[in-house]
Amino acid sequence: MLQLNPSIPVKIHSKDANGMAIGWIDYGPEHDLLWVVIENKTRECWCVSNRDIRFGSNITYGRYEND
Repeated sequence: MLQLNPSIPVKIHSKDANGMAIGWIDYGPEHDLLWVVIENKTRECWCVSNRDIRFGSNITYGRYEND
């Protein structure tokens, strides 16, 4: 497990929710990477698979909301 410092704002694609990624868990090459995310609205802590995580917009890196 790796603690992310600072935490990263992310979108949970499967739940259509926003949250802060505070860490991730890597069980090895035969397993999917898991992100530890605190959901903004409910304050719940979830382990979310890598395929369900999306980063938000960031104008500095040319990643806009409508992309």
